[in-house]
Amino acid sequence: MNTTILRKSVLGIAGLAFAGGVFAGPVTETHPVDAKPVAVVQADKPSVDKSKLIPHGVQGKQSRIDVGDEQTKNVKAIIAATKKSGMDERAAVVAIATSLQESKLENLGHLGERNDFDSQGLFQQRPSSSWGTVEQITAPEYSTMAFLKGLKQVDGWKDMPLTEAAQTVQVSAYPDHYAQWEQQAADLVAKHWNS
Repeated sequence: MNTTILRKSVLGIAGLAFAGGVFAGPVTETHPVDAKPVAVVQADKPSVDKSKLIPHGVQGKQSRIDVGDEQTKNVKAIIAATKKSGMDERAAVVAIATSLQESKLENLGHLGERNDFDSQGLFQQRPSSSWGTVEQITAPEYSTMAFLKGLKQVDGWKDMPLTEAAQTVQVSAYPDHYAQWEQQAADLVAKHWNS
């Protein structure tokens, strides 16, 4: 028999078998009686302990914004820097809530006349206040690490309300505004911590 005809015959039979399986439904597989059980591995990501994210409950009315691709990228950068610094999910919640308040998770450059002094980046850090150079504070990893370094220096930050911990690092003119972002920050950490 010609090899071309043989190949076409085999492929045709395989195609019929596949089509028969698609239209007839799945084939039931049988196992011998002495078969060993197969372990099932679940592919789901491990979940975050949500009690760690908001240990004191949220304070006041909560705000929420739609988060686009660039903001999601910045959330992931904040989480990666938090892990790199050896800090936990709660630190990421504080950092993300701070960035939500300061820049809506956008890595802002100098805004001209609308700029608050020389504040820039995700955390609106200022070169003139020794946060780093413009290039450094507009780099998400650097700016997050700088924020977290400040947070680590706050005695008892884990036992403080989020807004107090964030304010101690940021020294904002609006110290109570960080609290409104705690729930969305926690939701973002829960979604992206293990992604």
